[in-house]
Amino acid sequence: MPITSPNHESLKTVRKLAGRKWRDKTRTFVAEGEDLIGAAEAAGWRPELLLCEAGSGLAGDEVAGHLLRQHSQLGSGTRALAVYPQRWAPAPAGPLCVALWGVGDPGNVGTVLRSALAFGAATVALGPGTADPYGHRAVRASMGAIFAVPVVRVTNVGELPGRKLALVARSGRTLAEVDADEVTLVVGAEREGLPDGVLASCNETVHIPIASESLNAAMAATIGLYEVTRVAPA
Repeated sequence: MPITSPNHESLKTVRKLAGRKWRDKTRTFVAEGEDLIGAAEAAGWRPELLLCEAGSGLAGDEVAGHLLRQHSQLGSGTRALAVYPQRWAPAPAGPLCVALWGVGDPGNVGTVLRSALAFGAATVALGPGTADPYGHRAVRASMGAIFAVPVVRVTNVGELPGRKLALVARSGRTLAEVDADEVTLVVGAEREGLPDGVLASCNETVHIPIASESLNAAMAATIGLYEVTRVAPA
């Protein structure tokens, strides 16, 4: 029989995980939608809880459709959602790492994860003030990259591998001029940028030449990752 009561323990769990406090306490998170659940399965992640719409033919414990939609954080609803254990890497790894400092928008964090996967970054490091990569918006924006790219929390630049490059508008060399075997690209929030202490701890500042005032963190990180990984013409 499908779940028909909003007071069912499985649905209570899903509701609690909408808040970061409960995610941090239980070290779990929700992934919503068949594409994300498929990405998790392809990456070898196994859900602690798997719910699907009654009559959908999908795997999982069946839930009445109206209840599942009520617990969806997607605008169009969902036919499946799952709860997974969080995974945190023990330390940042190279040869390519991207570090986010004070990037509070979860959509930007998720997009950087997606870009990190596209350009082969070994780790995404999250400094103080950075949004939870396991929050709903970040997980959605990652388009499944959260299941493939290791994430790690850091508190200081000294934990980061290789040459630390602080991405700062109109400061230092352009990224195209940088030649290093092991690099961490350090990116701050669009408005606030990187704190002075972080800048002082990096090996150098670099920039992306642009005509406008600034790029948001996700766009800057994506272009930066492209620049440090592109192969120069023969």
